[in-house]
Order: sequence, then structure tokens, then C-alpha cells
Amino acid sequence: MSEIEKPIPMSSKRVTNLRGHANVPGDKSISHRSLILGALSIGKTKIHGLLEGQDVIDTAKAMSSFGALVEKHKNGEWTVDGFGVGGFAEPRKVIDCGNSGTGVRLIMGAMSTSDITATFTGDASLNKRPMARITEPLNLFGAKTLSRRNGKLPITVVGSEAPIPITYQTPVASAQIKSAILLAGLNSPGTTTVIEKEKTRDHTERMLQGFGANILSEETKEGNIIKLEGYPEFKGQEIKIPRDPSSAAFPVCAALITEGSDILVPNIGLNPTRSGLFNTLKEMNANISFENENYQGGEPMADIRAKFSPDMIGIDVPPERAASMIDEYPILSVVAAFAKGKTMMRGVRELRVKASDRIASMAKGLRSNGLKIKEGEDWWSVEGREIDGVDGGGLCETFLDHRIAMSSAIACSLFDHESIILNTDNVNTSFPTFLKIADQVGLNISLEEHT
Repeated sequence: MSEIEKPIPMSSKRVTNLRGHANVPGDKSISHRSLILGALSIGKTKIHGLLEGQDVIDTAKAMSSFGALVEKHKNGEWTVDGFGVGGFAEPRKVIDCGNSGTGVRLIMGAMSTSDITATFTGDASLNKRPMARITEPLNLFGAKTLSRRNGKLPITVVGSEAPIPITYQTPVASAQIKSAILLAGLNSPGTTTVIEKEKTRDHTERMLQGFGANILSEETKEGNIIKLEGYPEFKGQEIKIPRDPSSAAFPVCAALITEGSDILVPNIGLNPTRSGLFNTLKEMNANISFENENYQGGEPMADIRAKFSPDMIGIDVPPERAASMIDEYPILSVVAAFAKGKTMMRGVRELRVKASDRIASMAKGLRSNGLKIKEGEDWWSVEGREIDGVDGGGLCETFLDHRIAMSSAIACSLFDHESIILNTDNVNTSFPTFLKIADQVGLNISLEEHT
């Protein structure tokens, strides 16, 4: 039987008065990059706060397959003894990246300019996602890629023997495309240039600079231009990973829509290219505040306090904000369901090619529970029914997508009638402590055997 034929159901029952601290895991984007850049360094990189979700673990295994020594220690610290830029060894086995689009795209970029061959695959969901957007620019460096029809995994990458730097304008706003190109440019002579019309999350640029790369970003009339000089010599670093704003979104949003709630989510990374959700929630009249604001490793951080906000209103979310909150639209749609009026979300075409079609997935679940949802190719809207306005009692299928599962669980905690949430086994890919933290703050979410 397939995974879809054997779903793992979850139940979420109505609650009030969520309280306490929600210590969410480390940032997933920075965790992936810490392992990859550690492998591209000479010497030992020490990583504190690594997200130990399955996506990141798969990236750690991949770096080991390419020749790095990756170890987890008893104190929770991880270390990577790297092989240096261009030092990739040819792996003996296929590289399985599980459910991680970030992992597979960044790793393909990093190894594509080394004279080795590697084959990549993933789970059923990842193997349906578009990869041509990555392989096309990598081929310009001189790599060769062989894939299934329409550029999907499994993909074999034959790295370039004599890579050449490129100038490339990204066709869509995607930090993964940008990052794959920059990582490929590390082992290429001269200057690699990426031009993006809309600025995307900039963890790669910040971390490349921290490891010793000569990299420059400039915002111009043509867009955001990033220039990287090839052949840097990276030295191992000590990295303290901030906690993930995408994971923080779930307890924050749960508090906003649950009567009597007051939750503190400590040490959250607030990189401006990642904080779009919190700006949006404030515009919706959410009671959110930032405490203990500080910087760690060049990244802004703060504790986020979220309190019950019964007077939230629907808004038109600026489309230019999409890149800074693309993973948070599913949980935003839940908040919108309990707000007053319509929330319009535009410029979100990228949601259609995530772990699932996240617009269609959330729309189906919310509709089954009485919400009015409209959608187009790159937009969708939610007609809010205010607090206590959604009956529930429907089915929320998650299509093996971790963010749909967690968003549905939060939604169902406010419904008058219990809904069943299907296909929840992929939550561990990004938030392995989701159920534990949910229980600590007072949510009533559990895995159950339903027929």
C-alpha cells in the first residue's frame, strides 16, 4: 500500500486559554545551509540549535555521502568536518532527499560545478515538484542533467569539468534558485551574478559572507543584484541557529484566534526577508509584540508574544510581500477564516508547486468545514466568519504536506464540531516537536486511529 492508502489521522479538539512558552525548533533554512557550507569548509564547523527534522537529517546524510564527516554529539551540538570548496567525492549511492525541496535544490547546485556525477531522488511528493528551474541555470555552468519528463526527480547531475561563471535572472521569486546558482558559483572562476526582480530570503548571502566569500548585494532599478567571486577558501565556523519563524507561526496564530490566550515564542529569527507574516498579522489588528530584540550572527531575533485578538479584520496582502512569507500562507488562511471580512492573497503562484498545491489543499479543507474560498492561478481569498463563526465537522486531507497538516490542526482547535485530519505523518519533516509543544501550551491535538 502507498502512504496515501495508509493515512495517519490526527484529531484536534476545541480549546481555550492557551498559555506558556513555545520553544520551537531551529530555523530550517539556516539548518540546511549550515550543513552544506560546513561541508564546503576546511576544518570543523560547530552547529548549535540545528533543526533535527527529517528534511535536515536527509541533508546531513547527503553531505556525508559526498565526503564530509557529520556528527551529532551528546550535548545536542552537531559538527561538520568539511572537504572544502570543490572537494566533493562521488557518492556511491543515490542521494535521497526525502521531502526536502530546499535540500535537493541547494545540494544539486553546490555539486554541479565539481567533476563528479550524482543521482538525486526523493519521496512521492518531492518527485512531483518542478526541478527544471534549477537544472536549466546549472547547465549554463557546464553541468549536464538527466531527468524524468518535465524535469522532475530522479535526476542525475554530471558536474562540469571546466565550469564557467554565469549571469542569470531568476524567472520567479525563489531563494532556492538563487542559492543553487550561488553555491554553483563557488567552484567557478570569475564572477557569478544573480538578478532577482523581487528580493527573496537572504540567508545564503549572509552565511556565505560569514564563511568568507566575497559577495555583494545591491538593490537597483533592474532588481536585486548579487555578485559572487569564485574559489573562496572557507574555514569552519561556530553557528548558533535562531528558531524558525515558519514554525513560530503555528503557536502565534493559534494564540490569536483562541479565547483567553497569551503565548510567548522565544528567540525567533526576524530576518526582514522572512517576517512578512508578522507584519501582515499586525495589519489585521493582531495583538503581537516583539520583546528582547537582539542580533545573533548578523540575524535579527526577538521573543514574540501573541495574545487573543477577537477584532481581527481581513486585508489585501501586498503581493510583493509573498516571498517573505510564502510558507506561512496556509496558517494565514486559518487566521483569515476567523477574522472579519475578506483576506485577499495575491502573487502566490509558488504555493502551487510546494510539497502539495497548497492553495488547493487548504481551500479544500476549509471549504469542507463551511468556509467560502475563491482561487485563481496565483491568488486566493478567504471570507472570514469571525471567532465562533465556523462550525467545522468536515474532513481536512493534507496531501502528505506538513504545513497543511499543522495548519489544519490549528484550525480544527477552533471548530464547534470535530474534524478529522488525514495524512499527518510528514509533520516531522519540519517540526518534529509540534505535538509536544502543542500539548505544552494547551492545544488538544493527538494522533488517533480512525476507520
